[in-house]
Amino acid sequence: MFVKKNQTTNSNMTKNTEKEKLAQPDHSLESAQRLEAIKNLIFGENIQQIDEDFSSIKQLIEQRKEALEDYIEATRKELLQTIDNLSTDLNIRITDLEQNLSDQVANLNHKKVDRATLGQLLVNLGEKIMKD
Repeated sequence: MFVKKNQTTNSNMTKNTEKEKLAQPDHSLESAQRLEAIKNLIFGENIQQIDEDFSSIKQLIEQRKEALEDYIEATRKELLQTIDNLSTDLNIRITDLEQNLSDQVANLNHKKVDRATLGQLLVNLGEKIMKD
């Protein structure tokens, strides 16, 4: 007997919950209708104009956003190209400087050899002068 009473109570609770669930969509629909009615009272005939204004502003913002994204992408490509050009130019200059340094070192080596040869020639000349 006790079990049957609980089952009946559970059955009634389930039915009440189902009724509440069914009533909620109507309540939601009523709320939307009330909100629409309040909106019409507040804004009246201007609501259509306001909606159009918001739509045009939204569209303008979207266009500007796309334009800015395109500009950012173009700027990014330009910067990458400039960086690549600078890198190439820098590598060329470094290569030129290395070559110039190498040439200068070779020049100094030749000058040292020439000095040694010149020194030897001067010594030989001095010896010849002393002999005569």
